[in-house]
Amino acid sequence: MRLDYLDFDYSEDEEGTGTWDAMACVTAERVPALASEIEQVLRWASRQFNGRQGSIDEGCDWDYDLQAQDDAGRALSASFDAASSRLHLAAASTGRSTVSLSLSGSMQFGDALREQFQLDAE
Repeated sequence: MRLDYLDFDYSEDEEGTGTWDAMACVTAERVPALASEIEQVLRWASRQFNGRQGSIDEGCDWDYDLQAQDDAGRALSASFDAASSRLHLAAASTGRSTVSLSLSGSMQFGDALREQFQLDAE
């Protein structure tokens, strides 16, 4: 699966937990396309690693952090409902919406993520 908006940077901690960080800044008319892409990633992770999302420190395989803001730095609503596999992402009323998505996970999760979305290891 190809990603057009999310360009992930990879890092790894001393315990081997991988983190993929992406940020996208789009105009209001592009928010639905960006939301669709984020939804695809989170839907895939939720289904492939069903029941294994949560704190990595507590033994889960993967977790994520999703944040959105407008040009002035005001928070925008951004949430993913795993039960319905739907993402809600509000667009800024003026200017651009900036969205950041961070995924962290085990080696198994990372290998599957790289393969599914054709991500480079570094």
